[in-house]
Amino acid sequence: MNLDGWTLAFDLDGTLVDTAPDLLGALNTVLTEQGLPPVPMSSARHLVGRGVRIMLEHGFAEAGSSFEADTQAPLMDRFIDVYLGRIARESRPFPGVVDTLDGFVRDGARLVIVTNKRTDLSLALTEALDLTRRFGAVVGPDVVSARKPSGAHLKEAVERVGGDPASCLMVGDSRPDLETARAIGAPVVLTSYGYTDPPAHELGADFIIDDFAELPAIVARLVA
Repeated sequence: MNLDGWTLAFDLDGTLVDTAPDLLGALNTVLTEQGLPPVPMSSARHLVGRGVRIMLEHGFAEAGSSFEADTQAPLMDRFIDVYLGRIARESRPFPGVVDTLDGFVRDGARLVIVTNKRTDLSLALTEALDLTRRFGAVVGPDVVSARKPSGAHLKEAVERVGGDPASCLMVGDSRPDLETARAIGAPVVLTSYGYTDPPAHELGADFIIDDFAELPAIVARLVA
């Protein structure tokens, strides 16, 4: 497959890497420190990617309490500190991710990560998992003019790696990824295994993949 001139943009959490165990681990550490019970993976997995405040609000609510960001902001900083300390303790690339990315690089594609996770946290994760070198850039919301679901996030990320937004596609796991791609007219592929509610199959993507190894065949169809 010849991907010269194409840029493939990827969400991070729930698309490339299963980060839920470490994010939920950080959340439960903070909850335990506050004398609150931990939350099970099943009740909070879908919150991954929605931000620290949302996760803390959920954890407090599960315990019958409430989280007030205005007065409890230090707990958000504590969450980040804990998460950085364990950022790749349990997080791993989903099956098929590494080999598939390497194939895209060999085929001449530009690769970029487009994530609402802060850039420093994203880089800490990709460095720990030896993923960074496969990408032209890792682009969090803090280095662009607007975050997903704004199309500006994807457009600016593609341009950052020297790509043309008219020749890119987005691979993600949730509605913000879909809406980001749609905003600039790019095709979009969603993973069925990611962190989304409602399910990816209900969102109207061009394609849904159940296994990352399915992606090259779909990319070949989309760029043809």
